[in-house]
This record gives sequence, C-alpha cells and structure tokens, in this order.
Amino acid sequence: MESKELYRHLLGLTEPWTVERVELDMGQQRVDVYVGHASSTRFACPECARELAVYDHSGERVWRHLDSCQFLTYLHASPPRVSCPEHGVRQALLPWAEAGSRFTHLFEALAINVLLAANIKRAAQLLRISWDQAQHLMERAVVRGRAAKGNTLPKQIGVDEKAIAKGHQYMTLVCDLEEATVEYIGDDRKEESLAAYFKAFGPERCTEIEAISLDMWPAFIGACEANVPGAGQKMVFDRFHIMQHVGKGVDRVRKQEHKALMAQGDNTLARSKYLWLYNAENMPAQARERFDEIKQDNLKTGRAWALKESLRELWSYHSAGWAKRFWQRWYFWATHGRLPAMVEAAKLIARHLPNVLTYFKHRITNAVAEGLNSKIATIQKRACGFRNRDHFKIAVYFHCGGLDLYPASTTHGQPG
Repeated sequence: MESKELYRHLLGLTEPWTVERVELDMGQQRVDVYVGHASSTRFACPECARELAVYDHSGERVWRHLDSCQFLTYLHASPPRVSCPEHGVRQALLPWAEAGSRFTHLFEALAINVLLAANIKRAAQLLRISWDQAQHLMERAVVRGRAAKGNTLPKQIGVDEKAIAKGHQYMTLVCDLEEATVEYIGDDRKEESLAAYFKAFGPERCTEIEAISLDMWPAFIGACEANVPGAGQKMVFDRFHIMQHVGKGVDRVRKQEHKALMAQGDNTLARSKYLWLYNAENMPAQARERFDEIKQDNLKTGRAWALKESLRELWSYHSAGWAKRFWQRWYFWATHGRLPAMVEAAKLIARHLPNVLTYFKHRITNAVAEGLNSKIATIQKRACGFRNRDHFKIAVYFHCGGLDLYPASTTHGQPG
C-alpha cells in the first residue's frame, strides 16, 4: 500500500476527499499530509445544508494529527467555501476538524484523555504542544460540552463556597446533587454571586427546583429567597455545616478550659484538640484509651462534646415532629449548661430551625458538594494553584462538570 492510500485510511478520509501527497522530513521527524478534493465537488452550506458549487478556497491551513509512530503528523488543506443565497459566503464543514480548531478530531480526543489524567504542563509535554495550546484544547472541550448539555436545571441543587486563594478569595459553586456535577461557578460568595445562576433561568423555570441544600450563609439564603419561588419550603440547611458550627463551639470550650487549667499547672487537655472533634465511632483505636481517660474527669469540654454527639441524633428521626421534640430537649440542655460557646451555637441553629427541619421533607445534604470540593482541591494541588480565575473555572468544569468533552465525530473519546 503506497503512502497516499495509507494516510487516506489513517485519516479516515472518504469521497470527495483524497490524499494528494505525503512529505516526510526525517531531520525534523515530521510527516506532512496534503489533502484535496475533485474540482466538480459540491459542498453543503454549514447553516442550511443546501448543496452548492465551490465559490472559492480559503488559504492553506494546517491541523495537527495523531503521531505516525514517533513522527509529528500534520494535515494540510485549503478549505472550500460556498456562496449561499440565504447565508452568504461560508466555509464548508470539514470532516476531520471542527471550525476554528487547529487539531483534528482524533488528536483533540487524545488530548482530552491526557488532560483528564495529568495537569496542563505535563499533558502539553506528552502531547508535544505548547501550554497555551493545551489550555485552548481544554477550553474548547468545555465550551463544546456545556453547549451540548444545554440549559438544564437540576431538581435538587447544592450550594457551597470554595476558597481559591489566600486572603478570603472565594467562589460560589452550584452542584447537581443527583448527578454529582458542578453546574455553575460564580465569583465571590455574595448574594449576587448565586442570584446570577437563578436569574439565567428566570422565576418560572426556578419553580422546577425541588430542594436546595446550603449552609446558613445569609447571602446564599437571600439569593434563594429572592429568586426561587417557595424557597422557604425548599431550602435545607446542611447537617454537616450545622455540626461544624457545634464542633467549633466544642473547640472554643476546650481552648478556654485548657488555658485555665494550664494556669494551675494542669496539662490534662494538652494535645487533645483533635480528640474532641472526632465522632465517637470514628475515633482511632490508638486515641481511644487517652480519650476515655480524659472523659472520666469532670471537664466542661467533655460536657460540650457530649452535647455535640447528642445533636447528631436529630437527623436519625423519621418525622419532623419527633425531631422537633428532640430538638427542644437538646436546646434546653445546651442553653442551661453554662457553656457560653455552646449556648451561642444552639441559638444560631434555633434561629434557622425551620429550614433545618425541612431535611425531613427532602432528605438531602451537601455531601455531594463537599465531595466535589475535595476533588476541586485535588485539581488545585495538581496544578499548583491557579492565578487566573477563568482558567480555574475551565478546569473545574472540565473535571467536575459531567460534560461530554469529545468532538462529535469520535466515539467515547477513544482515538484512532
């Protein structure tokens, strides 16, 4: 089989496209494949698919293709243009690449697989392209995937914040709790950061939202109430964030008591910070003995920890009524225990109790959002951080958006 016929098969070219010549440069380890078509060929208008005669050709363009063994391979062609009576002069669609791309479909699919497995710098090295080209391929994949996904609105969403840099720099994440995907990323964590997501759909479509899991951040609450009809019955304040507030109360009690004990020369609570943050069943075996010993002492920290552990039972009830009865008993205990930090935590939860109890209507948490947050943290670490917010957003959508990233003419992103 001669080289022209070989590359016609390797490129997957069909009529009217043919390989006109193949040039091999051993010094640069490069193969250049020149492609053309018969002069009588008619091409479809990319807008209306009407078949038309060739109007003219654009200048020669070059696309990077999959390597031929160790040789860099480039495809050359002068794209034909048609003159449509309705849409004017348009470039015909090419079977090997998308409009505006300088890479073939198969190379883009390979690049996406590599980018999913490595950071941009390493992916660019493996693909033998520049960092900017690798970033551009990622951006194209995200734009293509989000366009294919369309204007979908999840039934159950989770709202969370993500710190992206030092100095209290945040982004707002909206997640689909059923599909475990990131649907939206907003700058900062202000009310308008989340409101922009809802406004893109409008109040009529936002009625389709069944439940929203979020923490008790006032800006997020305000955005939901202002933009989602019936938000009061749809918002569920996340149990993990609630327990986080109570855990912080326990830690404040420990710090105060440790300081007082150390003033008396008692180091009972020294190096015990993390013992009090564990749930009882998750405590490591090597820490259990010391923890049980400390618990024997009549410490304020022990009482605060007992309050924390007891509150976890709230979400084990099957109805809001029984859960509310439990809450009333727990609240009395917490507010009469003479532990100011725990009193403060109890009153914070009490102010938001109606939307704590909506859990028993929707039974959702932000566990999915927290899992995505961990995945995003891994992406940040792998990239050694992001100085460019737009690059950060693209990376999150690429890895966590649940998008079909591959060109339409490839099958499941498997090149060649």
